Amino acid sequence: MPIYAEQTYRSRDGLKLYYRDYPGDETKVPVLCLHGLTRNCRDFEALALRITPGRRVITPDFRGRGQSQYDSMWMNYHPMTYVDDLWSLLHELGIDRVIAIGTSMGGLVAMLMGAVRAQTFAGVVLNDIGPELDPVGAARIRSYAGRFPPPRSWDEAIEQMKYVFSAALPDFTESQWRDFVRLSYSEDSTGSPRLDADPRIGDAVHAIQPPPGATQGMWLAFNALRNTPTLAIRGALSDLLSVEVFDRMQREHPRLRAVTVDNRGHVPQLDEPQCRAALEQFLAELP
Repeated sequence: MPIYAEQTYRSRDGLKLYYRDYPGDETKVPVLCLHGLTRNCRDFEALALRITPGRRVITPDFRGRGQSQYDSMWMNYHPMTYVDDLWSLLHELGIDRVIAIGTSMGGLVAMLMGAVRAQTFAGVVLNDIGPELDPVGAARIRSYAGRFPPPRSWDEAIEQMKYVFSAALPDFTESQWRDFVRLSYSEDSTGSPRLDADPRIGDAVHAIQPPPGATQGMWLAFNALRNTPTLAIRGALSDLLSVEVFDRMQREHPRLRAVTVDNRGHVPQLDEPQCRAALEQFLAELP
């Protein structure tokens, strides 16, 4: 039997969007996993297999990533668009309550959803993301998003990933790098690797500037989760979630559980022993 069902749904503006549905105990609140900026749902396969069959797990590809349709209008590559897409997905599935696990941009999307409808969440996991971005990490992301030429070989793809992520994953073995790249790229008709993300996402990152007051607005979104059990994970080497912001999150959220992952930057892979233990405990304590 397949370990997940491959499904699609339509966004409100007509794009065909993909998600994986891992079956689990239907009496429990399901888990919704939200990936990072240029990532895709495959990042969560190992985690989903650890969670199921105890809970159902749903892992969508945001528009322009993985097997979801690319958007012809790059300015739609924006967190508020993804929020709207996810409301469509939950409506399609008839689900009104989930546990969100959001990595990087996926965590921003979860916070924005909570600002609109906090009761949707039985719990939230924020993986190396907070309401305020460290300018150092934000500049690093802008430096590579949509900027790399297509690699000519899998070895070249590995070198590109090392260039971007080696500081965040300093102890990765060659085997882990190969696995990481296979989660990021698919093979085209010529056998060459192709990044599973629309390069024009980079255009949106460079062109769409946060409006004045955006940081304050994100703190308001984060504070809307005050009554929601929340697990915040930070990589000890992170350049996107600063220690100062992480500390403030703990002060402002009385139900927040904080975990710092040793020897990881942006982002922890959620398979580290500290992450596994924290996630297992967190999920076990939820409805």
